[in-house]
Amino acid sequence: MQKPPPWFEQSIEQIIGNLLRTGVIIAAIVVLAGGVLYLDRHGLGHPDYHTFQVQPDGLTTLSGIFHEAVSLRGRGIIQLGLLLLVLTPVARVIVSAVAFMIERDWMYVAMTLFVLMVLLFSLLKVH
Repeated sequence: MQKPPPWFEQSIEQIIGNLLRTGVIIAAIVVLAGGVLYLDRHGLGHPDYHTFQVQPDGLTTLSGIFHEAVSLRGRGIIQLGLLLLVLTPVARVIVSAVAFMIERDWMYVAMTLFVLMVLLFSLLKVH
């Protein structure tokens, strides 16, 4: 079994760090843009605190979130940004699994894939 070069581990750490940083920055920009758009359209409205408003169905599914965001609705764009924020650590786990596969460290591949399964199960679990 050939071990990867010493710079490989440092490169993977840099890639993961950049991935996390970029994911959080992009998510923040998307949420901010959605918030500005929402306030521009609804900022002067008066909320009715006497009636409970249920979250619209369009904001509780992936297809609904994408449809709302593409339609340039503020709440849909905010939800998309939050979805990007949640998916950032999932992407980190995927990159880690690939790095462990390249290193041929099968125990860590198995553990990382288990963590990925738990993350995906918790994200996709139907209530």
